[in-house]
Amino acid sequence: PHKRRHIVLSTNVAETSLTIPGIRFVIDAGYARISRYSHRSKVQRLPVEKISRASAEQRKGRCGRVADGICVRLYSETDFEQRQEFTDPEIMRTNLASVILQMKALRMGDIEHFPFLDKPDKRFIKDGLRLLTEINAINTGGHLTKSGKWIARLPIDPRMGRMLIAANDWHCLSEMLIIVSALSIQSPKERPQEAQEKADKTHAEFEDEHSDFLWYVNFWNFYRKQAKKLSKSQLRKMCGQKFVSYLRMLEWQEIHRQLSRLTADMNLSRNSQAAEYQNIHCALLSGLLSHVAVKTDTNEYLGARNIKLHIFPGSGQFSKTPKWMVAAELAETTRLYARVVAKIDSQWLLNVGKHLLQRNYSEPYWDAKAQQVSGYEKVMLFGLTVVARNRINFGSVDPEEARHIFIRHALVYEELNSKAEFYKNNHQVIEDIKQLEKKSRRIDILDDEAIYQFYDRRVPEGIYATAQFEKWRKEKEQSDHEYLYMDSAEIMLHEADAVTELSYPDNLAINHIQLPLSYQFEPGHESDGVSIDIPLHVLNQIDEHHLQQLVPGMLKEKIEVLLRSLPKRIRRQLVPIPETVKECIQHIDTDASSITRNLSEYFFRRKGIEIKDEDWKQTGLPEHLKMNIRVLDQDSNVLSSGRCLHQLKSDLSTHLEDSLTQLPNLQDSEDSFTQWDFDDLPEVVETEVNGLTIKAYPALVDNHDSVLIQHFDTAKKASQYMHYGLLRLYSLVLSKDLKYLKKNLPKLDKIKLYYAALGPVDEMVESILYAVLEQLFLPDGKMAHTKAEFDTSIKQGVPELIKTGNELCDLVTDILKRHHEIIITMKGSMQPSSLRAFADIKEQLSMLIYDGFTEETPLVYLKS
Repeated sequence: PHKRRHIVLSTNVAETSLTIPGIRFVIDAGYARISRYSHRSKVQRLPVEKISRASAEQRKGRCGRVADGICVRLYSETDFEQRQEFTDPEIMRTNLASVILQMKALRMGDIEHFPFLDKPDKRFIKDGLRLLTEINAINTGGHLTKSGKWIARLPIDPRMGRMLIAANDWHCLSEMLIIVSALSIQSPKERPQEAQEKADKTHAEFEDEHSDFLWYVNFWNFYRKQAKKLSKSQLRKMCGQKFVSYLRMLEWQEIHRQLSRLTADMNLSRNSQAAEYQNIHCALLSGLLSHVAVKTDTNEYLGARNIKLHIFPGSGQFSKTPKWMVAAELAETTRLYARVVAKIDSQWLLNVGKHLLQRNYSEPYWDAKAQQVSGYEKVMLFGLTVVARNRINFGSVDPEEARHIFIRHALVYEELNSKAEFYKNNHQVIEDIKQLEKKSRRIDILDDEAIYQFYDRRVPEGIYATAQFEKWRKEKEQSDHEYLYMDSAEIMLHEADAVTELSYPDNLAINHIQLPLSYQFEPGHESDGVSIDIPLHVLNQIDEHHLQQLVPGMLKEKIEVLLRSLPKRIRRQLVPIPETVKECIQHIDTDASSITRNLSEYFFRRKGIEIKDEDWKQTGLPEHLKMNIRVLDQDSNVLSSGRCLHQLKSDLSTHLEDSLTQLPNLQDSEDSFTQWDFDDLPEVVETEVNGLTIKAYPALVDNHDSVLIQHFDTAKKASQYMHYGLLRLYSLVLSKDLKYLKKNLPKLDKIKLYYAALGPVDEMVESILYAVLEQLFLPDGKMAHTKAEFDTSIKQGVPELIKTGNELCDLVTDILKRHHEIIITMKGSMQPSSLRAFADIKEQLSMLIYDGFTEETPLVYLKS
């Protein structure tokens, strides 16, 4: 008998086969944690359940072994009566993989027809077969594989057996024997309530950074070293210090010894060198493929078949949360926990679990770089995405679909890398038809489907890459060289007889210059319509009306759009418009001047209809009915483009002048001149560059104390510079005469008086002198272009110099006097009603009489 009352807390292990003397009372809570396999989650659960009546009677019997006692049940008698009579047999609540494996090894027949006393659930049988398939112990026919036969010889869980068999292939059997024997017993780690933190720190000494499995290897190696130099009592004490159960260590050693002997008998080779991390864990994976999980965004793990789980808090990986992990055990208590965890690389699963992988293929496409039909593969294991998007050769997956894509893209869309003659021929045939479409602005001539059918009839099955195609083609062309040659008639939907060279020429002749044309049918694109390439050198020779008519094939549409843009009062006189358009095309000369002027003259001449320039609304023309002008430099690069010739000329005037001076025979002179001692200046100079006639316009340019010779892109610009350049040259040649004239000009005092309010008087005098030179030497804008003409004008004009100067002074004096009198008159008082009129007079006077007016106002207007 005990001196004091003892209270014993026990699990349901005390229900049977255990007698403790002195027990007088039993308090039964009526619950137990019972191991039960979950068909849904495919894990062995430990739920808390109500015990059966048989278990309750066993608990009651603990206090009646040596003397009478009392059992207190913490539940009602009604509850007791409603409970099941017996606890489910273990075969009804556990995974049957081991049972099935042994039955198959012993050839005991189909498990579903075996006469069990308690027949297991069919779902459990299916799960057992599924597990054996997972570890590659049976094939799809349900027969044992070579690995399965080896596993059946090992008296351990099939998963563990699979790890040992795989370890032989991965050269890590030494480590795997340690791990498997450790997993086959209860964990040797101890964690007493009063020293949990200390125990955790001590256990952490043997942790691996990435794997709980390697804790067993590390501690085993440590223990074996200590066992060689310590006595049993010292070894037991050391285990206590390391918070490891000495008895479980003995059990661990015994299982390791037995498994070592069995594997040796099976001729499995143990490695002498330490195995790599990957090798060890790939061997582990071979038995734990359904225990793989991947971390989600919510810090949970997603396991096989979409189960959610967490790393057990006691794991060394709990705080590290690897992306992919494998667990030795999945156990469900309050949550589903993964115990004994290791970090893995998902790529290892592609090798270890290849017999279980599900592959989904999608997005086949023509890979122009690889010259084959590629696609994407999604690799999954038990619903987990191992590879989300892996590029593959799609032909090996679906040859028929791959061939279709190959023909469509490589041949129809011309994405094949080939220098074959047939390919060049067919490309040219297609380009010719596309050009017809661009010119006629139609998209219904080329038939892509006909091109596909052409190749589909010829290219054999099983071709989906350029290498395959080229090999077949070369063999085929030995017997029929033109087997793949295409004819335009085979791939055209409609004839294009109206698209002729005359209607849609490839070149446009302007001033005997052949300028290339190109066509594009792409509304909204900057090059939509017809484009003309104009070298910068000849831009100055092109006029707007040269481009307005576009090409004959597009003229009909343009005229119709122009007619429909006219005001209604005019348009209704021209109906029916289509018939009027036909008449216009037959009778107008579009080369003579602008198209709208030609149309206006034609309608006035033939129908008496007056159409003014402002009636034509060309701004509303569609872009494709305006010529797209591309200006090219000497290297045929596009300098600028647009649909307004005037704007392009303005924008590129500096470029054009610079380019002209670089051409032969058109270089500007670097010399300056004070008299005409240079060659005659023609109004236009021509030179040839690459077969093109280039025009430039030379002129004298005012350089203040001399003149220069420069070339310009237009006659108008050259004329303006020539005007002032000649005036400067006349002033330089006649400097003595002008000096005399300046001293003897009459009425200078009055001019100075009247002009003082307008500007500097000296500049006024200079303006008078230039006006005299202009009247004598540039009458009606006529300019000397030769030395002879220049000398003649000097000879004829000098005698009139004094007379003309006096007349001009008298004229200017009279103008300034009248201007002065008007100003004086307007300074007096005025009626309010006259204010607007006076303001108008002042504005007009300022526009007539201003600083330099004598130089800028033609003499004929001064006299009037």
